[in-house]
Amino acid sequence: MGQFIKMLKTIHLQYRERGLLCTLAMNLSHLTGVIRGLIYKLIYFRSIQYAPYSMQSNSTIEVFNKRSKIRLGKFVFIRKNVSIRMDFDGELTLGDNVFINDNCTINCVNKIHIGNHTKIAPNVCINDHDHNYKKTDEGHLIKGEVVIGSGVWIGSNVVILRDTFIGDHAVIAAGSVVKGTVPAHTLFLNKRENIFKEIIESKSNIVNMKPVTTRSQA
Repeated sequence: MGQFIKMLKTIHLQYRERGLLCTLAMNLSHLTGVIRGLIYKLIYFRSIQYAPYSMQSNSTIEVFNKRSKIRLGKFVFIRKNVSIRMDFDGELTLGDNVFINDNCTINCVNKIHIGNHTKIAPNVCINDHDHNYKKTDEGHLIKGEVVIGSGVWIGSNVVILRDTFIGDHAVIAAGSVVKGTVPAHTLFLNKRENIFKEIIESKSNIVNMKPVTTRSQA
């Protein structure tokens, strides 16, 4: 009952801030997303542990093995063009109130855990495995795991590789490639350098490139 009252208050606040038409359109989109989520639960009823969640248009869940499991917390919100692929003994957990923005990819063949209230920006790729290009007896995949804590912020265009552990309330800067351990309450970013070269045009119309400066940016 408390959740229902909270939902009504939220809709009323949206109406006051956005107007009637925008509020109707937005909540119709949410309702359509909830129905899409229910459809995937019916398709993969043995693989998905269901709680009400929303999955918007062109987002997909593909389960290629009966042993794969997906556990969804309450009020997970998945935006457009998100791809979730499960295979082998993959176990994917999305905690309560996880938000996944447009064009993200999650590939799980072993274990990926994303904690409560974690927010993921557009174009993020999360993999718990690598392809075994050496083709040893380990098989064509090298499996690991990815554990992302609660309250984590992940910026746009981040790639998270296997055997990565991100602590609670960490922030991953946009464009980062992450592998290993990120302590809780820290900001993670890859070192970046911008290299500028001056364009010098000679009398013979031959263009030379002259180094100017190298600058670092956060």
